[in-house]
Amino acid sequence: MRPEHPSAASRGDNLYTHDLIVIGAGAGGLTASGGCARLGLRVALIERGAMGGDCLNTGCVPSKALIAAARRAHDLRTGARLGIAAADPEIDFAAVHAHVHRAIARIAPVDSVEHMTELGCEVIRGEAVLTGRSHVTVGGLALSAPRIVLAVGSRPLVPPIEGIAAIPYLTNETIFGLTERPEHLVIVGNGPVGVELAQAFRRLGSRVTVIAPGSALPKDDADATAVAVAVLRAEGVAFVTGEVVRAEAGVTVHIKDGSSIAGSHLLLAAGRSVDFAALGLAAAGIRHDAHGIATDARRRTSNPRIYAIGDCRPGPHFTHVSGYEGSNIVVEIGFGLPAKADYRALPWVTYTDPEVAQVGLTEAEARIRYGGKINVWREDFADNDRAIAEGDATGFVKLIKHGRKLVGATIVGPHAGDLILPAAMMVAGKASLLGVANLIVPYPNRAEHLKKAAFASQDALVFNRWTRGWAQLLARSRR
Repeated sequence: MRPEHPSAASRGDNLYTHDLIVIGAGAGGLTASGGCARLGLRVALIERGAMGGDCLNTGCVPSKALIAAARRAHDLRTGARLGIAAADPEIDFAAVHAHVHRAIARIAPVDSVEHMTELGCEVIRGEAVLTGRSHVTVGGLALSAPRIVLAVGSRPLVPPIEGIAAIPYLTNETIFGLTERPEHLVIVGNGPVGVELAQAFRRLGSRVTVIAPGSALPKDDADATAVAVAVLRAEGVAFVTGEVVRAEAGVTVHIKDGSSIAGSHLLLAAGRSVDFAALGLAAAGIRHDAHGIATDARRRTSNPRIYAIGDCRPGPHFTHVSGYEGSNIVVEIGFGLPAKADYRALPWVTYTDPEVAQVGLTEAEARIRYGGKINVWREDFADNDRAIAEGDATGFVKLIKHGRKLVGATIVGPHAGDLILPAAMMVAGKASLLGVANLIVPYPNRAEHLKKAAFASQDALVFNRWTRGWAQLLARSRR
């Protein structure tokens, strides 16, 4: 049933069937369409696949559910350090699979056709094709709107490996369908997806080998990734530096240096790619290349009537980024206010154990941008009372300043992703270092270390020859 919002045609303007057409019901498309529909706009939301997109069905949600199961198994094995007898857990991988899909099913109603219809969207299932600068067809249905949003996402990259087409490889789109545990999982790619799943499957009892040309988590702080990788190595994840050039059934992969590795399953986690062949971008006058659809800072394409948000355009690819850009669309189209994307305070987290969380510039990026004109403060969790009490003092907090401004922060350790928010507020200029340094923080708490680092960065403002002189003058006046 169509929502009871007045269409352009019903108002006497027969140019358009809708006020807004959104193609893609992932994080960005859901946010954009839902927000505009709640403002009373006539919105068509088109989705050819599962509602919720990659994050709900094959990305964030299933991976974190798998990681949670793996953590429970790890805790059983490592209880002896806290005085609890260690036990080798019996892994029922089919039950783990069921847990993962229960998590998806529990969250799915928020992204469902029914919920979006309740918000006021007209949800249309099928393949969308752009047929003009303001026109879209879905099957035999012709739609038009003065504004269109492309939120069509991306897909797993299949590297140019000889013989890969003949191998039953896995990607994030298929690995969560496994009901039997891989004996030896070979992973090509050492970004967040590859590294997170490497640790999870290792903790669930699989042998795991990660192969990539460079160091793991290359976009993160090198000190932080070294901590995380050391933990994964200690748990038995093998890291191999090299480029996979050929694959054979079995599964056997051959590396450029002449070596080879045989496993039971092959996971490709080497990045993302885009495919717009069926979308009709040329008919709409939209420029694109192998990296995605070209946009300006407001996410307008070369056709200013059409926006591209999320993974289908070059730039950071995270669910929270897609949601942020979707909310910008509501501001742009719903309120008519320009909304430029600003990623200076973009946070992200790799959900290994320990977690690696980052906001703003890494130390290496800050040194490249500002040269020697930065200051770095680091506080190790080895000196944090809560971490000591929990028997896990792995990791640290690092703050990077340029002048008086915090330009980046790194946290590596348990719950680092939960601790990064105050740092993100400081990098964004919505909180100050001095303000955080003066907060009252519950004791004992890992968040104390963020306060401690913030206070250390302000130490020279509090303790200097002027403040010492003033304190001594006051002391003399009281004698």
